[in-house]
Amino acid sequence: MKLLQIIFSLFLVFFPTSNGALTGNESAANAAPLPVVLWHGMGDSCCFPFSLGSIKKLIEQQIPGIHVVSLKIGKSLIEDYESGFFVHPDKQIQEVCESLQNDLTLANGFNAIGFSQGSQFLRGLVQRCSSIQVRNLISIGGQHQGVFGLPYCPSLSRKTCEYFRKLLNYAAYEKWVQKLLVQATYWHDPLNEDAYRTGSTFLADINNERQINNDYINNIRKLNRFVMVKFLNDSMVQPIESSFFGFYAPGTDTEVLPLKQSKIYLEDRLGLQSVPIDYLECGGDHLQFTKEWFIKFIIPYLKQ
Repeated sequence: MKLLQIIFSLFLVFFPTSNGALTGNESAANAAPLPVVLWHGMGDSCCFPFSLGSIKKLIEQQIPGIHVVSLKIGKSLIEDYESGFFVHPDKQIQEVCESLQNDLTLANGFNAIGFSQGSQFLRGLVQRCSSIQVRNLISIGGQHQGVFGLPYCPSLSRKTCEYFRKLLNYAAYEKWVQKLLVQATYWHDPLNEDAYRTGSTFLADINNERQINNDYINNIRKLNRFVMVKFLNDSMVQPIESSFFGFYAPGTDTEVLPLKQSKIYLEDRLGLQSVPIDYLECGGDHLQFTKEWFIKFIIPYLKQ
């Protein structure tokens, strides 16, 4: 018996990994990549082959073996599309939280990419859904301080867009409009900040502008990194600096304050002072980026 123990000990000395254990480098090389969760924007769906369907495929091609979840709100693609206009963000976030926390493939954490309004919805998810663990939060063309204007609206018809604009311009903070139209929940009127803070049923809450929710702060601080992408020729986000968490100075619709000059940052109302933030720019219109740009600037965050 002692002879067998000696032989086994010598075997481990000369062949330390032959028992199936991996060294640190081998573990890193063979570890499965972190999953990725995608949240689409207004006028889009989880799986259209010309939008998020192609992004999902691109990520899978660039990172073999990765698990990609493209979020679908509701039970069908039609419901998913309509959710971008008519399902309140609170309800969407609750549905997604329940879905993701029960997905065992995401139990060890995941990276998340939001497109347009999906960006602020994902941030709301991070802040409200403590049972999940998002590592890198990537916002592509998001509106983190809201919008004050809807110059371009990817809806089914021009008449529908005009109707939306009128509602937002004249009645954004009416309760029935907040319940009816998703875009009203992140409409931010800098000329009437009191009405915004009182009437906004989503953005003012997740930005901690009414009262401080410490869970929001603590959950944001768990992020490894917060990445924001701004499109330099964006014809949809107004002001475009909202994609970098900037916005008009209170009382004006001309002067823009960057994030680090805003009350949200200076008073650390969201814990953003403790999170590494990357600001990326893309020269196109709203969500108009090339495959090459995505591979160069976004894929590296998914490989970390």
